[in-house]
Order: sequence, then C-alpha cells, then structure tokens
Amino acid sequence: MSASTWTLRRLHAVDDAQIQGLADVLIDGASVSFMHPLSRERAVAFWRHVAEGVASGARALMVAEDAHGVCGTVQLVLDQPENQPHRADLSKMLVHRRARRQGIGAALMQAAEATARDCGKTLLVLDTASDDAERLYERQGWVRVGAIPGYALLPHGGLCQTTVYYRNLDG
Repeated sequence: MSASTWTLRRLHAVDDAQIQGLADVLIDGASVSFMHPLSRERAVAFWRHVAEGVASGARALMVAEDAHGVCGTVQLVLDQPENQPHRADLSKMLVHRRARRQGIGAALMQAAEATARDCGKTLLVLDTASDDAERLYERQGWVRVGAIPGYALLPHGGLCQTTVYYRNLDG
C-alpha cells in the first residue's frame, strides 16, 4: 500500500464515528496504557476525554485514514505547566496492524513535529515500552535519554520498563 491509499490530517473536533475508529485502533494497538482486556466502553471513554482536550486546545490530534477508516493516530499534549510553555508531550502513537509498515508511523511523527512547531513548541518528549517504536523514533532523529525499569504494567500483567526520548525542534 502506498501513501496515496491513506491520508493524514489534524482533527480540530472529533465526531462519534472518529471516536469509534480511534477506539478500534487503541484496542488493536496492544491497549497502550490499559490492562487487558480493554473493553470498547473504556476505549470510547478514553477517546471522548481526548476529544474534550482537542476541543479546548489542550491537545492536538493527528489521524491517518485508509479505505477502512482510522488506521493511525498520535497526540500532542500541548497544555503544559506555566514554566514549560515551549514543550509538548507526544502521546499514543498507534498504527493499526492492517496498516503497519507503510510509512504511516513516520508520517504521523512528522505531522506531530510540524504541528508542534506551528503551536510554538520547541521541545517534544515521549516514553515507550515498544522496541518497534524505539526503532521508529530513532530513525526520526529522536534522542534516547534512558530506560526506567518497572515503570508500568504490561497489558496482561508483569512490570515493564519504559524508554524516554526527546526531540529538540529548534535545531
């Protein structure tokens, strides 16, 4: 599948159909930040909360869509403490299994960085527990800070580490 078979855009409002599609991606995407099994109700509630942040300007939400609907997403948490107006957190970078290895992850990362710049952000940070995601972030020029052992629980239980990255957008 080539880039011409999917599109990428920033959502400034999130409708019910998009929330359902985002829930599908979250459920498919190893339930990032959630324990197994992740119910559709919890996934939808999560995305409704995100939609509130998008509507208020506290978050930026980018989605990739293919012929089947939403197939990827990434967020920027723009609302930061008073002493960190230059920073945003990159969050929930997810690509549905049906759409992986097509460049969507890299395109979402580039869109997030461009959006951050447009919003006046010069520093992005993220954390991940995924080896595949680490490879993507490093290919995109993110700098690995280090790993924190025992940071979170895996979806089926058991502790895992998280790896912290940053990207300076000034340079």
